[in-house]
Amino acid sequence: MKFSTHTEASSPAQTEVALIVGGGPGISASCARLLAANGFQVAIAARSASKPVLLELAQHPNIHCYACDASNAAEVEQLFATVAADLGDPSLVIHNIDGRSAGIFRKGVGEADSSLLLDTLVNSALSAFNVAQQAVRSMRGRDLPDSGHRGTVLFTNASAALKGFAKSAAFAMACQAKTGLAQSMARELMPEGIHVAQVIIDAAIGVPQADGNRKHWAAGLTQDDNMADPDEIAQVYLQLHRQHRSTWAFEVALRPWNEKW
Repeated sequence: MKFSTHTEASSPAQTEVALIVGGGPGISASCARLLAANGFQVAIAARSASKPVLLELAQHPNIHCYACDASNAAEVEQLFATVAADLGDPSLVIHNIDGRSAGIFRKGVGEADSSLLLDTLVNSALSAFNVAQQAVRSMRGRDLPDSGHRGTVLFTNASAALKGFAKSAAFAMACQAKTGLAQSMARELMPEGIHVAQVIIDAAIGVPQADGNRKHWAAGLTQDDNMADPDEIAQVYLQLHRQHRSTWAFEVALRPWNEKW
């Protein structure tokens, strides 16, 4: 398991620590940059710490990149222990893993391979559970501050969390499993000062490109804000973490102005 490229870390008492599991060029990268710009020490984990986006993010002094297979409970436990030793215990944990196996995409029930369906459930829902379990164990161990807020656990989800689309059974199953996990956690943990929420992205995400455009791998270039901007999504994640406990949101659905829903 390869850990942070940085050898020095700020004292946990000086700043908040955020852990993002599921490192990619969209939401995760935007969250990492925004949180670092707002004074967080940011840990971001992916199966490979040598992904180009992680190598780019690691150039920021407050962003630290780690390797972790989130579907493996032991690796997730080790990730949390290493981040705690390097940076401090995270007060914000974000699970941002789609989990879809390429071979299961747009397959009807009659066509879907059960082993690929299981891969999707493991990579998405099981990885969410593994990350959530370690986050909760860490946050529960802290004294309750005057704010009443021990920490925040956020899950990225998709519109399949609300409705199962045709030829998307495996993904719908995984998304709705994550919803069930998040709902159960919120009811259990919010009375203990741990804010749990899921953000449903009902949109294609236009990932920033080197030429300044934004592009989705299947939908092409963004035109007239017809795709979600990951930098704007990241603002919502930060706002959720900063919400007062008298108005904690559980579920936020984000979609472009012209999205049919």
